[in-house]
Amino acid sequence: MIIDKNSPVPQYFQLQTWLMEQIDQGVFKPGDRIPTEEELSGITGLARATIRQAVQNLVNMGHLERKRRLGTFVLSREQTRDQRPLIGILIPDIRSGYAPELARGAQDEAARSQYSLILCNTDDLAIKAAHHADRLIEHRVGGVIFVPTAAPDQQNIRILETFRQRGIPVVLADRPLADAECDLVTTDNFEGGRTAVRHLVSLGHTRVAVILSTLYSSERARLAGFHAALAEAGVTPSPELIVTTDDPFSEKKCEQQARALLKRYPGFSAVFAGHDRIAYQVMAAADDMGIRIPADISLVGYDDLNIPHSVSVPLTTMHQPIYEMGVESMKQVMRRVHGDTGEWVERVLTSRLVERSSVAELRPGRR
Repeated sequence: MIIDKNSPVPQYFQLQTWLMEQIDQGVFKPGDRIPTEEELSGITGLARATIRQAVQNLVNMGHLERKRRLGTFVLSREQTRDQRPLIGILIPDIRSGYAPELARGAQDEAARSQYSLILCNTDDLAIKAAHHADRLIEHRVGGVIFVPTAAPDQQNIRILETFRQRGIPVVLADRPLADAECDLVTTDNFEGGRTAVRHLVSLGHTRVAVILSTLYSSERARLAGFHAALAEAGVTPSPELIVTTDDPFSEKKCEQQARALLKRYPGFSAVFAGHDRIAYQVMAAADDMGIRIPADISLVGYDDLNIPHSVSVPLTTMHQPIYEMGVESMKQVMRRVHGDTGEWVERVLTSRLVERSSVAELRPGRR
């Protein structure tokens, strides 16, 4: 039975879903004419106005094409993409963090290839990403760049499947997902974390604190790098110096965590922050508490963001090639749009340490 008239789901949407299932399963192949309104009415028992609404929605979404006096035909994926060279990008927030730089890299590369970009803010919420996924499908995008949300991997993979079921290629940017079968462009966050903490150790800092969120795979890898660098130096960090949360970044909560950590001073001489926004919260809290950076505590961040406001001390940080990540993500998704069906590609970019004024050699007697 195609239509369940007792279902709360609108009947036009039931028919629309059934037609898409027939297309996805190859019952209706590219170039095939689908049944006429009269034929569908006989199959489903629906009014022709209801059928017309379902079919028109699929025409608007780029799955079907009406031909005057001939009927309605199934479009191939290539036809759909050639008509509208659109790429969607799902990012956490265009206003803050690294997302603006990543989006700019993707946009510049798209413009060079005469593609257009549809930008969607997810606010790091899976429910918003799922909503935008439906809208991108409606706009007939040829491919998608997706920064996974602050949700369990399986929720993000379900969003990937939404695109995969429509034959739309997806490239993950920045945050890997376990068991995700798609291309990935990221950086070596483990090595980046290890490099940052090695730098502190090389200047005599062995009592190093860390503050970050374990919600994200990228920061979990940085935390692993933190532990690796200290283990190389024969140091086991004290549990009270490992400050983690499994929540998304919040300035208010981060400030509270930073203050709680800094109250343990002078039990440590340096802090590794999971990203620059955390580092600046640590810096602000230290200023307010009369703790000097770097005279009392050294501080290393991650990302090398352009901060729009003045800070008391220029921050030593790991420079992440965020713009390049956007460029490479766009190149990968366009490669798939152009028909490449080869094996999944994992492109890992290299970060580098940028030394500024927030780190100092440990003074004798404080080791």
